Amino acid sequence: MCADPFSPSENDQLPAPSPDLVVATEGEKWRVLRIAPHLARLAGVEAGEAQGLLLHRLFPETLPPLAELAQEAIAREEPLSGVRVRFAGEKPATLSAQVNPGGLTDDYRGRTVSFVFRRAETPPEAVAMHGLVGGSAALREVLRKITLYAASDAAVVITGETGTGKELVARALHEESPRRSGPYVAVNCSAISEELLESELFGHEKGAFTGALRTHRGRFERAHKGTLFLDEIGDMPLHTQSKLLRVLESGVIERVGAEQEQRVDVRIVCATNVTLEQAVGQGRFRADLYHRLSILRIHIPPLRRRTEDIPLLVSHFLTLFNRKYGRRIERLTPEALDLLQSYLWPGNVRELRNVLERVYVETQAEVIGVRAFAEWVRERRDFTPGGWSVESLERLPSTAVVPPYPLTTEHRLLSASSPPAPLEIRALARPSTRPAELDAEEIRRAYRAAGGNLAGAARLLGVHRATLYRYMEKLGVSREDLAAEEMRNP
Repeated sequence: MCADPFSPSENDQLPAPSPDLVVATEGEKWRVLRIAPHLARLAGVEAGEAQGLLLHRLFPETLPPLAELAQEAIAREEPLSGVRVRFAGEKPATLSAQVNPGGLTDDYRGRTVSFVFRRAETPPEAVAMHGLVGGSAALREVLRKITLYAASDAAVVITGETGTGKELVARALHEESPRRSGPYVAVNCSAISEELLESELFGHEKGAFTGALRTHRGRFERAHKGTLFLDEIGDMPLHTQSKLLRVLESGVIERVGAEQEQRVDVRIVCATNVTLEQAVGQGRFRADLYHRLSILRIHIPPLRRRTEDIPLLVSHFLTLFNRKYGRRIERLTPEALDLLQSYLWPGNVRELRNVLERVYVETQAEVIGVRAFAEWVRERRDFTPGGWSVESLERLPSTAVVPPYPLTTEHRLLSASSPPAPLEIRALARPSTRPAELDAEEIRRAYRAAGGNLAGAARLLGVHRATLYRYMEKLGVSREDLAAEEMRNP
């Protein structure tokens, strides 16, 4: 039996263990100089193929990003020890990393950094901050950025799918900042009509327009010396965007119908579940406002990317429900937790909470078993869950069943302005008795749509994972080929 290459051994007592990864700066990017075979396998490639690749393409979804850790080690000029790093893949791995700054590259133009990885011995401890609960590397990265950005007055853009907790992050930024004693004011830019949004933000004087029966203080005034949270900023009308830009640049507002300007001291935090870069390219969002707002960025990964947080979230929500309903439900059975971790949660944490509250109300025992979720499971299988995007529904044939997760429409930062060709999705409502007929191109498209996850690709294709493996072997398509192609065409 082969020893686990990431497990501690007597070699750990040596002063300088052999690095698993050595990278070097190339401008603002990092390129792989050397990589151990067992680490290359996590990326789905051979060690020889990985040498010379850009680090962010070899490990595109590692949390925290390896390039950021390398840059931090160079900036500190000292090693980083015990950093938990989560590697994405069909079986995500969480490792403990030591990051060591090295010397100059051979051409004396860059710096080198080495990584030594060890298997994380214990499961991550739960962390919580103002309602954000979990233990995954993804959530810890979000909390790290909240702590780092809270002291600044620079604008922050929070991105993430619906239900991931963007407003919780905004409130945490306020509560951790020096402005915590000031007001926190939130406004949903998509929930207020275009005609009223300007008045709601900047206020109006009595008689400024028909129906203005009294003077109205806008959200900027109410947020003076505090934080203003602009939710769904991507839906703000263009003419309001121009006035918002002027306020951000000058620090003064003018009520509708007023003759005098007022100075305001407000920190802006924005949230969006659309890609602002695409909105700028399509002319729906001002480029100058985008650059003014996008100083700091926090991205909240979807729940399907951090399934290790689900047991901790379940425990957190059960505590809340026990307090709310005056009852006592201790836990979920292991089978019930396995069920929740196998679902991809298109509604993210919000959907998880709603499902748990439903079964909590329906359960009279002290433990919730897998049978409590039977009706919900049937609903997810038997009904189209509505279009996660109107465009995706229009592309599907009328007989198709939309899968209960938005894998083909997942938003990516800095993605191209034109969406990828849609994947024809097979009906997933019930297992088919007809034999699957897959071709190599269909497998490649499913692999890309599933973000490099073979289990997710099998679900998209409507086949069992073993069936997918059998067709890959039959067609001569290896996992290494798929991963290499994905890196060549990110």
